[in-house]
Amino acid sequence: MNIIDHLHSNYLFAVIRGTSETDAIEISKAAIMGGIKNIEITFTTPNAQVAISGLRSLIKDRDVFVGAGTVMTVENAKLAINSGAEFIISPHFSLKIAEFCQEHKVPYFPGCATITEICNALDHGIEVVKLFPGGILGPDFIRDVRGPLPDVRLMPSGGVSLENMQLWYQSGAWGIAIGSSLTENIKLGGYESVYRVAKTFVEKYRELLN
Repeated sequence: MNIIDHLHSNYLFAVIRGTSETDAIEISKAAIMGGIKNIEITFTTPNAQVAISGLRSLIKDRDVFVGAGTVMTVENAKLAINSGAEFIISPHFSLKIAEFCQEHKVPYFPGCATITEICNALDHGIEVVKLFPGGILGPDFIRDVRGPLPDVRLMPSGGVSLENMQLWYQSGAWGIAIGSSLTENIKLGGYESVYRVAKTFVEKYRELLN
């Protein structure tokens, strides 16, 4: 399988926004222990590229993939890829970032919120589109878009929770990105709480497969 197939097989993406590179690595480790194998370290994390390279050096499981999120510029995409990022995600579509990632054969998932934006991204060779903000658009948006575009691959980010995960899955989401839900209890429960939440998401996903 190519990397996009592997990411789809893993299905769940942990969106990591750490307060430091160390915090991001610890959150990522807890998510991985809980069973989530697609890790997106965002560039809102201080020294995100250090967190990416540090986590990559720790990973022994070949099914775990580390990428970069909230990539706003080609410069950040370059930093991320040079640090070992295996995929790049943005909240928007950037043709410059798309061309840079294509040149380096690294998947780029841009954020889109309208069918016009989605079609524009597809026209420029994008294989998977991040649906953002997912919490505003909702699962029905995927069903509607897949009417005229039945083969489009959409991954919601923002607003994904255990309560609505089944709706996203049933709508045809290619994958889902889990953000604030993953760390909502971290102040009281520490990194152990991230592990527990990740494990619950993974268990829910396995139920949906059966």
